[in-house]
Parts: sequence; C-alpha cells; structure tokens
Amino acid sequence: METARHTILDNAVQLYMRPKSPFWQCACSVGGKQLRTSTKEESLARAKDVARDWYLGLLGKYQAGELKTGTTFRKASEYFLNEYEIITEGERNADYVASHGMRLRVHLLPFFGDKVVTEITPGLVQEYRVHRMTSRKDPKTCEPLRDPKTGEPLRDPKTNRILKDHRTGVAKRPSRTTLHHEIITLRHVLKAANRHGWLPYLPDLSAPYKTSGKISHRAWFSPEEYKALYAATRERAKNPIKERWRKECEDLHDYVLFMVNTGLRPDEAGRIEFRDVAIVTDEATGERILEIEVRGKRGVGYCKSMPGAVLPFQRVVKRYALQPKDRVFGLPQRELINKILEDLDLKFDREGNRRTAYSLRHTYISMRLMEGADIYQVAKNCRTSVEMIEKYYASHIKNMIDASAINVRRSAPSLKTKSATRRPTNLNS
Repeated sequence: METARHTILDNAVQLYMRPKSPFWQCACSVGGKQLRTSTKEESLARAKDVARDWYLGLLGKYQAGELKTGTTFRKASEYFLNEYEIITEGERNADYVASHGMRLRVHLLPFFGDKVVTEITPGLVQEYRVHRMTSRKDPKTCEPLRDPKTGEPLRDPKTNRILKDHRTGVAKRPSRTTLHHEIITLRHVLKAANRHGWLPYLPDLSAPYKTSGKISHRAWFSPEEYKALYAATRERAKNPIKERWRKECEDLHDYVLFMVNTGLRPDEAGRIEFRDVAIVTDEATGERILEIEVRGKRGVGYCKSMPGAVLPFQRVVKRYALQPKDRVFGLPQRELINKILEDLDLKFDREGNRRTAYSLRHTYISMRLMEGADIYQVAKNCRTSVEMIEKYYASHIKNMIDASAINVRRSAPSLKTKSATRRPTNLNS
C-alpha cells in the first residue's frame, strides 16, 4: 500500500509514513550521504517543522565539518557480539564470552559508542587509556558527603553507610591486565567493522611509551608463609569469631589446602562438581590422590592432585552431603581470605604484588618445582605451557639452578718440566 509523500525546502527533504508506524518519517541527502530519521509526530504540520529543523541542523554540522557519517562503534559492537556468541558456541567458556559484553557496556560504549568507527584512531585509543586511569576515584580516599547545615556525614537510609563524594579522592587506576582485556575487546569490534567494510584498516592499538619491562614472578606463598596461612585458617575454623560463621571458616581452610595440593585456577575450582572428582590409588606411587575432570578456559582437562587434597575434599563432601551435580566449593570467600591475609601481613609480597586466591595455584607450581618435579609434567597437570612456567615461576626458584653445573673450576695447570737443551743440527753428519 502506497503512502502519501510530501517534500519541503525545494524537495531537499522528503516526508513519508511507514505502513506500521503512526509517525511521519523524513529523509534527506547531505554531503553525498542519505540520512533518515523519525519526526515522532503524527501531525503533518508539526512533522514538517521537525524535519525542517533537523535538515538545517545537519547542514550546519556539515559546513562546520562536524557531521558524522558512517557506522558507529555501537552498531559495530552489536554485530560483533551476535557473531562472536554464535561462532564460539561450545568452543569458548560462556563466562569469557559474556565478559566482552560487560566490558563494552560498562567501559567502551560510554566512551566510543556514538563515534564512527573511522574516527577511532591511535590517538583516541590513547585518550581512552588516560580516561580509564583518571576517571575513577578510590572510595577509600573519597571524603564523605556532609549535611550543609550540621556538617555531619550523610548516610544511605537503606544501608546506613556513609555516602562518599566521588569528586574527591585519589584516582583508582585499573590493573594492567584489566586495561589489556578492554583493548582486546576493542580490537575484536574493530575487526568486525573491518570485515563488514565499515573500516578500511585497523588502527594501531599498541600502547605507546611501553618498555620491555622486567619479568616479575607471580605472587605466591613461600613454604614458611604457606604454613602460617593454613595454621591461621585452621585456627579460624576451630574458633570462628561468630558461631554462625563456622561452616564458612571450615570451608576456607579446606579450600586453601585443596588449592595448594591441586594447582587449580579459582574459576576451575568453582566449577568442580562432586561427580568430577574420584579418589584413586596412584599406580606409580601407591598414594591416594584425586583425579579431577577440570572445566576451565582451555576446555576440559584433567588433574592429578597431591595426597594432601584428599582429606579436605572428603570433609567438604561429608559436611554438605554432596550429590553428584553439587558443586564442591563454588566461588572463593574473598572477604575472609583478605581478612586473614591482612592479619598475617601477607596480602602483598616483597615486590608489592597482591596475593589472592590465584596465588594458591602459583604456590602449587612453585613448590612442585622446588621439589624437583618435571617441568613438563607440571605444565601438563596445570593445563598451561612450559614456556609460561619457565617465564613466571622457574626464574625465581633457587632449586632450579644446578650449583654443580655453575661452580665449575678449572684445575690448576701443572708446572712444566724443563725442556731439553736444543742442539744445533750437524748438516755434515
């Protein structure tokens, strides 16, 4: 069914209606680009006024060089998310796929959303890095909001917490890894725009002023620090601050022992169900260990634990009477871990690296290397590469250095015997 069409401004702007919309639409051509929008008006007279203002505004922007024509970053990100979720289904972890959408929604779209993809230059990406490092304030350093009359701190009526003035305080910089992951998501979106022909070439997204940097080892617990940690968690399990927290404290103690004896990543441990774990007797050593079917960022893998992981696992199973599909640990208790680490003054290592639940995995790898385990077998059991272990773990383990191969001394040369006196040759003899 054909709808009525009207033109204004010497046919520069056309007004028409779509079959299933009550509003008038308008279209025009500016700078060789065809542009369309809805007037949001049902009356033709008011729609003409809206279309006239819209067209004149576009002309002003075009003459000032401010008219943006092309695909926006927001549209490109929608295409990327739809493609990525379908193409990687069953191949990438669902949480990892969802993390791209989270970074876009929280950080990237507020900054790049309305910009045309061709406007995203290396300079604009650098502005984004500066923005991320200066836009957020650390709540711990923000001053409280105060009542202008009494000067007393204002509190949230629901939680009774003191409200903070986020315009004050010290900037809270994201970690290097967090910012790196955001740039990866940005690159994925720009690659999608390039595939669809919206972006002629990918801009350089590498960080300027970046030095090679030293290779720092991962934060871990030395044997003495690990003993102090599990002694503290054991004491907290026996004597919790509040009785209703007893199970949580017991779970944390078993979690620490389990992680240091398996080397699992925290997200891998959080996905383990009761049916994924089997208690077996190892043929090579004759010890009782756990055979774990691990589901993590690299798909399904397997792990054989140390004997010390068996008892914590059994305690958790008995405590909750786990069924085959029940998760063993779930998410780590971050607040309780941080509290114990702060009490022991172990939250940071000597280089200032922050210790977290992930440090328990680093402790497992470091201790296995210190005990002389084969680095290839450790890498295979931890579902990582030998290169990663050599780069971040073996470089700071003193047991990996063979003193007998280093402290080689060349034997002192023996005194030369006096050579016999040379006699002239008698040519006539």
